[in-house]
Amino acid sequence: MGYQQGDPIFEAYITETSQLVEQLEEIILTCENANFFSEEMINEIFRIMHTIKGSSSMMQFHNIATLSHALEDLFSYLRQHHLKLEDWSELSDLMLEGVDFTKIELHKIKHGEHADGDFTAITQRVKGLLGSLEQQRSITKADERASQAEIVRPSNNFKAQILFTEDCEMENIRAYQIVHQLKDQLEDYWHIPEDVLEDPTSAETIRNQGFQLFIRTSKTYDEIYSVLSQTSYLKCLELEQVELDREQAVSDKEKAQEVQDEVQGEGQVVQEIQALPDLQNIVEKPSFSKPAIVDNPTVKETKSSTSGYQGKSINVNVGKLDELMDLVGELVIAEAMVTQNPDIIGLQLEQFQKAASHLQKITKEIQDKVMEIRMVPLATTFQRMHRVVRDMSKKLGKNVQLQLLGEETEVDKNIIEHISDPLMHLVRNAVDHGLETTQERMEAGKPETGTLTLEALNVGGEVMIIVRDDGRGLNKQKILEKARANHLLHKSEGDMTDKEIFNLIFLPGFSTKENITEYSGRGVGMDVVMQNIAAVGGTIFVNSEPGKGSTFTIKIPLTLAIIDGMNVRVGDAQYTLPTTSIKESFKPLVKDLITDPHGNEMIMVRGECYPILRIHERYHVPTNTIQLTDGILIMVEQDGRGLCIFVDELVGQQQVVVKALPPYIRGFNTVEGISGCTLLGDGDISLILDVQGLLKMKEEEW
Repeated sequence: MGYQQGDPIFEAYITETSQLVEQLEEIILTCENANFFSEEMINEIFRIMHTIKGSSSMMQFHNIATLSHALEDLFSYLRQHHLKLEDWSELSDLMLEGVDFTKIELHKIKHGEHADGDFTAITQRVKGLLGSLEQQRSITKADERASQAEIVRPSNNFKAQILFTEDCEMENIRAYQIVHQLKDQLEDYWHIPEDVLEDPTSAETIRNQGFQLFIRTSKTYDEIYSVLSQTSYLKCLELEQVELDREQAVSDKEKAQEVQDEVQGEGQVVQEIQALPDLQNIVEKPSFSKPAIVDNPTVKETKSSTSGYQGKSINVNVGKLDELMDLVGELVIAEAMVTQNPDIIGLQLEQFQKAASHLQKITKEIQDKVMEIRMVPLATTFQRMHRVVRDMSKKLGKNVQLQLLGEETEVDKNIIEHISDPLMHLVRNAVDHGLETTQERMEAGKPETGTLTLEALNVGGEVMIIVRDDGRGLNKQKILEKARANHLLHKSEGDMTDKEIFNLIFLPGFSTKENITEYSGRGVGMDVVMQNIAAVGGTIFVNSEPGKGSTFTIKIPLTLAIIDGMNVRVGDAQYTLPTTSIKESFKPLVKDLITDPHGNEMIMVRGECYPILRIHERYHVPTNTIQLTDGILIMVEQDGRGLCIFVDELVGQQQVVVKALPPYIRGFNTVEGISGCTLLGDGDISLILDVQGLLKMKEEEW
């Protein structure tokens, strides 16, 4: 049976296998740092490989299944013989190669490509390592097989009763997965329901009565229980060693069904009696429950695993959360249109005001709750950096320790997807450019091991992510020389502050690396980092001290969907500026205004000169406010660059729902500097200004 994109079982496979691979990678890196694989970790890795093998085989992704099977055999051997290695690095390298291969194949599968990767080199290395392990035990493979053949283990009969959680869905497919994973270890098996794939009623039957699996195997009770207990969405597992044949199992099932039908019939009669109005108050509703199937008296051993109702969770498609967020946005707009309706402004409507206040409170609570659902911790993104640092430090011959702080900090899932690549680039740069080699650190009187710190913390309505290293720091002179050679300087070097010099590294095509390596030197990267961060309304700052290291600070909003904005008026049009970018607003004085020979307008504020951008000129908006002293200047700042925006007046601050511009508007050049639009409470549309775009636009004009 083949599965394709869109099938629920296909989506479940991709999600669960991806999670298992991430978990596997984290375990391996932890063990590598300790240079030791404990029995607990070996067992956990074995279970993960067994699960991936079974599900991949069922989905007919044979290359993943075959590689997983080989790695499972390797860890089965380690489990069985309790081997301790002096150096575990070969095992770590091999497992991480397997992780990378599986990730690549999953990416192909997810995007509709054929999973055709060649895994033979990895499996050959697995066989080689397995051979050396056998040699360590001073026995040959032939002797091992012979000794195993001489051991005749008696067959055991087990009955498993499995219940899935309420949010499981596709219970029949889950049951089929269990059978598929176990069948190679079984001499015989049967289950109730009998046909879990083709019978459309089997899912409902399993949901109501559970899944019964009867098996005959040479495996022990603990071995079978260990496999079954790894089942996804497991609510309850009862495993018994029994003397039970197929006919008796079917008979028990039929008897139980008859009793259940009888009980349900009696329940229906009671409901019909209660429906009669004259008897409503004199008939007491009896309590009926489904009878439990009586255990066979020959039971030798019973063990249960119940998840209960604590910490229940479900997987929800991100698209559905996006739709829910859109609806909440519409609710926020509708609430504003009611409470700010011009027809009722100035009227004394006490009851209406109370109701409106209550509506605002409920709307805010719904908005906060939906936002909370969309928030995910940065832990997963941060943990991925362990692998990046590990691989780079080995290739570059550097000793690097990665410290993670504030992993529990949460941000919107969509924002995490946008910042993962920029964050990885900053980490790569820190290891490649920032941190010195062991020899260089020793000569500088530093510890041999360099430290790279990733830190996240909440600051008001923003999240701050800090990438800090204790390396050599940025070389200002080298940055200036490179900028001068590439004609990137637009200001006298003597007038530039350290902050302005450091910000030159974010210009397109800038790189101080003389030699092109796998990681840097191509002049592509830091400008893209800034663009990606700006795309989610974020900013990035850099600070550095020679010989002590560099710090990159990223500020990003908690969400993209709803922002705090300052509404301004220009002529009859309204615009919205994100409050996170606003530094101050003021009425300019004539004495502070400057116009250069080219007609560029500027204003002097506390000894610093800022360019002025007239919104009415940029977007061709008719207005009577032409003189700068008649309007308002709003100072905005991003990435260390400042700009004063000229508007007619400030309207007020409010939360606004960010909407994408319609396609017919996005086609015009005038859209530059506009990131979206929003619907105001009075029904007017306000365009949301993109501060990053306005700064770039002004710099190009100069």
